Amino acid sequence: MNPASKLKITTLDRRRFLCGTGWALALPLFESLSLSKVLASKKKNTPKRLGCFYFPDGVPMPLPEDPAYKDWAWFPRGNGNDFEFTRTMEPMQDLKNEITVLSGLSHPAGRNVHGHNNADQFLTAAATGSGDMTYNNSISLDQLYAQHVGDQTRFASLVMSTDGGAGTARGAHTISFNRQGRAIPAENRPKQIFDMLFVKSDANAARQLAHSQSALDDLLTDTRRLKKRLSSDDQARLDEYLQSVREAEIRVQKAKKWLDTPLPKVDGGKLNLEITPDEPRLYLQTMFELIYLAFKTDSTRVATYQIGRENGVGISDRLAKAVGFSAAHQLSHDTKQQGGWKNFGTYCRFLHEEYARFIQRLGQTPEPGGDGSLLDNTLLFFGSASSAFHLSRNYPLILAGGKSMGFTHGQYLNHTNGKAYQGGWKPGDPEPWTKKATQEDLPLSNLFVSMLQRLGVETEAFADSTGRLDGV
Repeated sequence: MNPASKLKITTLDRRRFLCGTGWALALPLFESLSLSKVLASKKKNTPKRLGCFYFPDGVPMPLPEDPAYKDWAWFPRGNGNDFEFTRTMEPMQDLKNEITVLSGLSHPAGRNVHGHNNADQFLTAAATGSGDMTYNNSISLDQLYAQHVGDQTRFASLVMSTDGGAGTARGAHTISFNRQGRAIPAENRPKQIFDMLFVKSDANAARQLAHSQSALDDLLTDTRRLKKRLSSDDQARLDEYLQSVREAEIRVQKAKKWLDTPLPKVDGGKLNLEITPDEPRLYLQTMFELIYLAFKTDSTRVATYQIGRENGVGISDRLAKAVGFSAAHQLSHDTKQQGGWKNFGTYCRFLHEEYARFIQRLGQTPEPGGDGSLLDNTLLFFGSASSAFHLSRNYPLILAGGKSMGFTHGQYLNHTNGKAYQGGWKPGDPEPWTKKATQEDLPLSNLFVSMLQRLGVETEAFADSTGRLDGV
């Protein structure tokens, strides 16, 4: 910024600019002033929903000669419709015909990046880099779909994580990123999520919305006048900011539309909304139940949940207490110790147990005002951006639901030419992530293209895709 430009900025009415900025930053909360309803009376088509779930630290992948391989390797044995789960994946057994397990997929931009950096790009495929590299991200899969259907529900999307907030670059606490590649902070407190979705807002909602519109109008008037006085670089920065203001205007208009719409009525009496990750199993069950309720009431059709943060940082590391361990991340390191694969597999099994419970809940619930079950009309994507000990290749992935969209399940799609990267190592050997890849995975974005198309988005590409993924 040149001195002249800087001087001009100071002539802007500071109080009005800060007021406008403050309201613009607060606007995402205004949706909680008018939360959602079931639109069954207005719907012409059964809704199509998307849920995306991320767990950190990869999965157990002992070498075939290791005794633990039979029971605790994550990927199934077999291929196509003929495959068997290990004990790690056993909780998914009753859902075998409702899911597709995939291997041999990853994001090209992240394959040589240590797995601790991967949550940021799981749904974006962006080259977020590592170390001192410049950090740039792009829009995530869920937010692209939210742009397509978000105006049909009170909330465009529901963004959740165990740790909450946005985290840091390459240390995300959220897997959702907007069109500018900026992290969308996640909510991790069950009571706040429930209140946002289902508790009546205060009587000042209309007044606050009117005030926010006024603040935005003033802000836009000032910035249009200011733009003529800025350098080209500063104009670019201002344009980026104005884009967020325009998005805020859209949210204000949407909030007005929903202001007089009754909130959905749900029975939250059985939920412990004060639960924390210090009671891991009940906490996960509560978070999954909130997503279930949001989908069932058509409060939103897009949800993400980052179960844990990479690198053992944050409260999500406590989730391992559910199966008798103090820290989840350390389990991936301790696979070099006696019984390490079993311990790591036991933790992954716990995650599968609670995720399977959520899938079953959707499958047992008829679609309100539509055909099939909630699961039939909800596409679920579950996985990690690491496989073996922070190896950023061959992501462990599970698709579920979406049968009404044409998805077929009961299969293991192994895209590693019949093989899977093995992550075990012997004392003294390099850790898997330090080894050069011996084969190329397919771009995970190819799967994203297939998902978006089945969800009804007209697109032939996403990020670095080279086509779509067949067979799902």
